[in-house]
Amino acid sequence: MADEDRTRAQTRTALRRVARARQRRRWAVEGAAVLVCLVVLVSYLASRSDPEPGDDQAGRAGDAPAGAARSAAHPGTDGRTGEAGPAMPGLRPRQRPPSPDPTPSASAPATPPVSPASPGSPVLSVTRGEMPAEVDLTAVGTRDWVHWGERGGNSTVRKRSGSGEIVDAGGAGTRVGWDGNQEYVRWSDGSSQRSTSGTANGVYTCGAGNGFTLAVAGSGEPRTVQVYGGTWMARGRLEARLSTGGPARAAVIEDPYTSQSAQFTIRFSLPKGARLLLTWTVEKVFTPHCGNVGLQAVAVR
Repeated sequence: MADEDRTRAQTRTALRRVARARQRRRWAVEGAAVLVCLVVLVSYLASRSDPEPGDDQAGRAGDAPAGAARSAAHPGTDGRTGEAGPAMPGLRPRQRPPSPDPTPSASAPATPPVSPASPGSPVLSVTRGEMPAEVDLTAVGTRDWVHWGERGGNSTVRKRSGSGEIVDAGGAGTRVGWDGNQEYVRWSDGSSQRSTSGTANGVYTCGAGNGFTLAVAGSGEPRTVQVYGGTWMARGRLEARLSTGGPARAAVIEDPYTSQSAQFTIRFSLPKGARLLLTWTVEKVFTPHCGNVGLQAVAVR
């Protein structure tokens, strides 16, 4: 009887050991599963805390200058208004890659300093600067101004009651309307359109040798002309001459990669009946896809 009791006790002890071993294994498995879940959760939270690509740029969008939502590109070759060409990715307006120094042209000597002239003698100088993000034609064109491209390639808006000194003499190439310029132009004294709070419209023409021909009538008094234009993957050349003769003055801009805008300032003095002659043309293209020069406005004061 005693032997039977000892056997039963030993059996119960063995069963308890087996049960404890199974419980330890279950705890080990459950602990490993919890650890794996924690690792996965930490990895997930860490990935969610990283900024999404572009979040930093998007967060600064409200601080961008006028026109920052627009591409820095000029049109492609299909001639449609607002179609952008192959701009360098990631560029924002007025944040362009450094351009090489403009290639000097043998026919475009640097503009020499203007010497004081005797009364009535012709005067001519040309300088180039960065175009402001916004231009008020009413303010800068106190005598006359013209804007191009508001309703397509052949449309213009002129200053109401302006002097009429600005003459559009045409130019080689087909003009195409474009609504994606980086800078905006506004006015409050227009003729066919009285006012606008800001327009990015303009015109452009593609191909080497093509461009715009303009003239400004002389009045016997010193005048300042502002030309607002740009290039797209091209070298543009603005040349100024006097109808009375004498040497030309010129300024050149180029950007082989994307677009570039400029404000050209021409100061001249001519007697009545004489004219300042301006040509704004494509001197060289850096792409087969419509390297061009563009024109937004001209103002005289």
